[in-house]
Amino acid sequence: MTTRENNNPLQNYARYTSIGIQMLVIILLGVFGGYKLDQYLGTLPLLTLILSFAGVTLAIYHAIKDLLKNDTKKSGKNKP
Repeated sequence: MTTRENNNPLQNYARYTSIGIQMLVIILLGVFGGYKLDQYLGTLPLLTLILSFAGVTLAIYHAIKDLLKNDTKKSGKNKP
């Protein structure tokens, strides 16, 4: 691959967009799961808050892990 292909703006846009969508889905699943568990158990705000914070934490961890993985792949390709 040439240097121009590695720096394709559409590839970067797609990569960062997919990371953002993954973060949104993880957070929404945490909120939805917490809300439904609160409805089932009758503890309305408690599990929604806990699973919301857990979702945010997991989403940030996943995004950082994905960004670091992609950066090491990029830097490995450019080495002789």
